[in-house]
Amino acid sequence: MDDADRAKGIADQADQDALEDHLSRSNSNQPSRIHCIDCEEEISPRRRETKGVTRCINCQRDFEQRQLLSNWGPP
Repeated sequence: MDDADRAKGIADQADQDALEDHLSRSNSNQPSRIHCIDCEEEISPRRRETKGVTRCINCQRDFEQRQLLSNWGPP
C-alpha cells in the first residue's frame, strides 16, 4: 500500500464519518438507537434519554476525535 492508497482510505473514511454525522444530526427528532452503530454494544439508558443518539459514549468520543483530526490541517 502506497501513500496514495493510504490517503484515499483516510479521505473515504472522513467522507463516511461526515455522512454518518449528518445523518445522526438529522435524526435528532428520532428516538435514540438501543445499540451503537459502530460497536453494536448497548447504549446506556441514560444516554438514550437524549433523542437521536446513535453511538455509545466511547464510539461518539472516537467519532468526534476523528472529525477533529480530519478537519485539522493546512488551510
